[in-house]
Amino acid sequence: MTSKTVASEPNDLGRYFIERANAGDVDGLVALYEPNAVLAFPPGNLATGHAEIREVYEQFVAAAPVLSPGRQHPALVSDDLALTASTLTTGEVTVEIARRQSDGSWLWTVDQPVFVP
Repeated sequence: MTSKTVASEPNDLGRYFIERANAGDVDGLVALYEPNAVLAFPPGNLATGHAEIREVYEQFVAAAPVLSPGRQHPALVSDDLALTASTLTTGEVTVEIARRQSDGSWLWTVDQPVFVP
C-alpha cells in the first residue's frame, strides 16, 4: 500500500489513516481528504483544505505517535455520502463523512477525530 492507493470502500480510509500515520506519511494522510475538506483536530481547532490539514499532520507525525486500530464500525452509505466511525483503543470515537469521487474512490470531506472524549 502506498500513498497513491485509493479507498475503494469508505472504511478503507480509516485503515489507510492508521497505516500512513504510523509510517509518518504526511502526503498519504492529506491524500485521504478532498481538497476543501474540514478536519477538527486537535480538539478546538478547525483545519480547512489540504494546506491547513498538511500543517496539522506535519505536527502530528512529528510527535511520532504509534496508532493501533480500534474497532471500525460499518459505514452508513447513502448514495455518494458515507458516515464512517471508529472506536479507538482509548475509548474515543472518530466520526467522518466520506464522499464517493467521480472515479469511484472515497475521500473524507469532514473529519472529527475526537468525537467523544
